[in-house]
Amino acid sequence: MKTNRITRKTTTMTALFIFLMSIALVSCQKQEPEQENPFDLPQKSAELIEADNAFGLDFFKKVTQQANPNDNTMVSPLSVSLALSMTYNGAEGNTKTEMEKTLRLNGLSTAQINESHKALLSALKSADPDVLLEIANAIYYRQELTVKEQFIATNKNYYDAEIQSLNFNAVDAKDIINQWVAEKTRDKIPEIIDQIDSDLAMVLLNAIYFNGIWQYKFDENKTHELPFRHGDGTMKDVATMSQETSLEYFSNDKFSAIHLPYGKGQYRMTVLLPDQDQTNQNLIADMNLANWKGWLKEFRKHDNVVVSMPRFKFAWEMTLNDILATMGMPSAFNPNTADFSGITGGKDLYIGFVKHKTYIDVNENGTEAAAVTAVGMYTTSMPSDMPKKIYFTVDRPFLFVITEKSTGAILFIGEIRAPEYS
Repeated sequence: MKTNRITRKTTTMTALFIFLMSIALVSCQKQEPEQENPFDLPQKSAELIEADNAFGLDFFKKVTQQANPNDNTMVSPLSVSLALSMTYNGAEGNTKTEMEKTLRLNGLSTAQINESHKALLSALKSADPDVLLEIANAIYYRQELTVKEQFIATNKNYYDAEIQSLNFNAVDAKDIINQWVAEKTRDKIPEIIDQIDSDLAMVLLNAIYFNGIWQYKFDENKTHELPFRHGDGTMKDVATMSQETSLEYFSNDKFSAIHLPYGKGQYRMTVLLPDQDQTNQNLIADMNLANWKGWLKEFRKHDNVVVSMPRFKFAWEMTLNDILATMGMPSAFNPNTADFSGITGGKDLYIGFVKHKTYIDVNENGTEAAAVTAVGMYTTSMPSDMPKKIYFTVDRPFLFVITEKSTGAILFIGEIRAPEYS
């Protein structure tokens, strides 16, 4: 019986289950076939959603390939796409072409991309009054940097970006950026910038905050310690939520899945559970846009679905330079080939880092999640009158030599691997 199968597999699964929080808007009529475009978005916005989802599935695949057996992973493809799309507005030449291919934006003009993102953001924020979704964008740039008005206007108009010039040499510059991040994620992600390097010229930011209450809450009194098989094969008892309710369910010869709706049903978490003879890696390998869309069409409403799943909470972070470069945009990270002349008018900027942080808390009441993506633009050369800093941070094993200057005689030489002071 399918309901028993769900319960048994969830409590003894062979690896961490995969969950996806849908970013596509879904129909409230759960027993009817899903509408392709329930909010009557422009056709180009629908194409952009497909592009963002295609990028997101491939991006997730690349990220999980680097995970250790017991690592939990969560990315926000929407956050990464929005931060890179703002950056894309300043790209030209081959850099722009590579970013289009990486973000799956081929076939859409720059104007269509921006207009579609604006329509999508408006629709997402108003999709469900019972779900809190906040999306914010910002750009901070070094006050000595001359930024083209068109770049500023485009990102203000289409992404509602807060844009501010900042004294990057001030001691509180880093704090100002991190305070924005903390505020927009309700303190779930307190910071994104560790330090401001002397050649950091601009930081483009996206922040997403999500808070949704389950349409069918779990009863805390039914949460019990039950065995869970970790990615490395070890068994451990974890707090497991349980409920029996009516849900959309789908299964094939490799996995089974459910939709857990939030609020009025416009947002949902899809939990995909590989069969006993399958792994997450098998399932992730099959995750592409065509398969994802096909699977969604197969979900059907079932009564008396017995769900048991662990509650969980974790934070995750990664610098995405290497992954994005391998996905097709290496020029953007190379100071010798990057072309972001749409930002300053010259080929003097390149992407120094793309940092991505996420947070999620799933419990009996619902889900609270947040994501931040920061794109750090560095200069290949800064104005000659700009004060330079050299960072020499001794935070790893080092050598030391004590000499006499005029003779060069070495008095002492040593190696430090584990400094102590007592």
